[in-house]
Amino acid sequence: MKNTKPIIRIVGLSKCFTSANGEVSALENINLEIREGEIFGIIGMSGAGKSTLVRCINFLELPTSGTVYFAGRDLAQLSRQELYKVRQSMGMIFQQFNLLMQRTALGNVCFPLEIAGVNKHEARQRAAELLDLVGLTDKADAYPAQLSGGQRQRVAIARALATNPEVLLCDEATSALDPATTRGVLSLLRDINKRLGITIVVITHEMSVIEEICQRVTIIDDGQIAETGTVEEIFSRPKSQAARRLVYPAEQQIEQIIGNRSIRIVFDGSSSFEPIIASMVLEFKHTVNILFADTKNIDGKAFGQMVIQLPETDKIADGMIAYLRGKGLTVEEVEGVV
Repeated sequence: MKNTKPIIRIVGLSKCFTSANGEVSALENINLEIREGEIFGIIGMSGAGKSTLVRCINFLELPTSGTVYFAGRDLAQLSRQELYKVRQSMGMIFQQFNLLMQRTALGNVCFPLEIAGVNKHEARQRAAELLDLVGLTDKADAYPAQLSGGQRQRVAIARALATNPEVLLCDEATSALDPATTRGVLSLLRDINKRLGITIVVITHEMSVIEEICQRVTIIDDGQIAETGTVEEIFSRPKSQAARRLVYPAEQQIEQIIGNRSIRIVFDGSSSFEPIIASMVLEFKHTVNILFADTKNIDGKAFGQMVIQLPETDKIADGMIAYLRGKGLTVEEVEGVV
């Protein structure tokens, strides 16, 4: 993946809107490369500018300055007809599905093919193949009102694939779904990426979505890029304040850590899922206070994070940190999460 050339290159992109109170800057000097065949995440809090950015990627919103290159072509230099062709190469999936309620699942997938001038028989054949790909062969004649949220999003994914796009733009595609359905949709997107080689750009405010599916991620904060890197790098060693806010789940933020030294332990799959903390407590004969824990066991490997308060004695605390690092864990001292 490292040597793959960029399919999307964003250079010096800024976007301003005019409001009743004057000019508002939504994006400022965005520079970004998304490589062919990767699953790339764009994450930020509500209002950070990520949805504006995705609309600038396919020029549904025209940048105030800067530009976007798609497969080496400067979108700002294309004619309307050329831009329309490029947009056919970028399928879009939305939070609210945007299906046509008066059309069946098959009819919804046929719709972009009809607009592209594909004859009815070929369109229906292609749509049937795509419904099979997303696991909805038996729902071809069902209307959106008869489908669950997850099934509607699968129809939307099939529709987005109808014109054989090179890139799939997913704007908060799982935000309206429950956790189990979200995992199913993300698994489908991962499968599509592997089987078809389509580049997928995931726009979300949920770090769990990024961890589940993406290889690299950029964090947008107040219209600017706060940090870009592999998901492992960002999760294990967040550098920016924006990244730290996202890595620590908002509903379980530690407002203030008072007194003892505290550490954040990252389980990135490099260690086995054994009772490491319990073993450490027995080793040093001192207890610790677990402030936050979000870990999971995947195939016997530990993933997730934990924040603990260490004993007051520096010698014991230092020894515990060395012990944990000796187990192959990423450990960082924290003073608080705000």
